[in-house]
This record gives sequence, structure tokens and C-alpha cells, in this order.
Amino acid sequence: MNSKHGNIRLRAVEPQDLELLYLWENDPALWETGNTRQPYSRYALKEYINQQLVNDIYENLQLRLMITESKDEVTIGTVDLFDFDIHNSRIALGLYIDTNYRGKGYAREALHLVEEYVFGFLKINQLYCHIASGNTASRTMFEKEQYQSGGILRNWIKTQGGFEDVIVFQRFIK
Repeated sequence: MNSKHGNIRLRAVEPQDLELLYLWENDPALWETGNTRQPYSRYALKEYINQQLVNDIYENLQLRLMITESKDEVTIGTVDLFDFDIHNSRIALGLYIDTNYRGKGYAREALHLVEEYVFGFLKINQLYCHIASGNTASRTMFEKEQYQSGGILRNWIKTQGGFEDVIVFQRFIK
């Protein structure tokens, strides 16, 4: 997939993304919102990239896409599609924009491209994500994009300050 919208495009993971993924995946500040409990080695990430290159979403049941700025091709974030449940026609979404590029509308543009892919090409019924209740920027974006709040998972993630609720946001095929 190599899709473009406005100021960004989504592309497949490439071997040259290794160092950037190594940096992002090993940032402990991001571990609370994900399910990471330990650092990733370059070897493990290299194997992951190689798997992404040879298998498709129906084999892996997940897909990572890199978000790049259209004008200069700088990689600014990732989109993760995971927990692909073919039978129930749903897939989870994770979206990350590097801190240097936040607040510029890139996440919203990436979300639109992902929706085109998930709903238009894959014909999946539901795209959903888990957003920490304290993540105001993400919550606001998903609400503005007309994602429905499907409920609250109480004390879902353990943080340094205790436990935090997670809101389930859902969007259904149009």
C-alpha cells in the first residue's frame, strides 16, 4: 500500500526504518499506552520488518504502515492495524505521531487514509481503538472524526500514578 492524502502518505515498512522503529519502540514514555514491557532488540525489529515484507495482513493478522510527509518524505509516525478478526470483521488501530510533528493535522490525515484502506479496500465492518482517558488530544480527534464511544474499560492500564481508564472508540463501515 502506498496511499497519499494531503500532506502525508502511508507506505509499507522498509528495512531502512529499523533505526527509527528502534528509537520509537524503546521509548519508555510510550510503553504505558501500548503493551510493551521491555525494550526491543534491533534483531527482533529486523525480523518483524522482514515478516511484514513477505506476508500480508491476512497471514499476520496485523499491519504496520509508516506515515511520511509528502513534500520531503520524512517519516513522522506509524499506523498499526492489529487484532484483525476476520470472522467478526473488525480490526484495532494504533496511531503514533512523533512529538516533533504533533498538532499539524497529520494524525487526522493518517486516520482518513486508514479508513479508506480498512473500509474501502478490505471491506471491514469495524475499526476500533483504545484511548487512555487522560489522552485529551487523541480523544478530541476521534470524537471530531465521529467515532463512537463504545464504553469505558475501568482501571485498564497501569501507570506510574496508578491505574487509568481507557475509552473504546469505534467506527463502522459507511
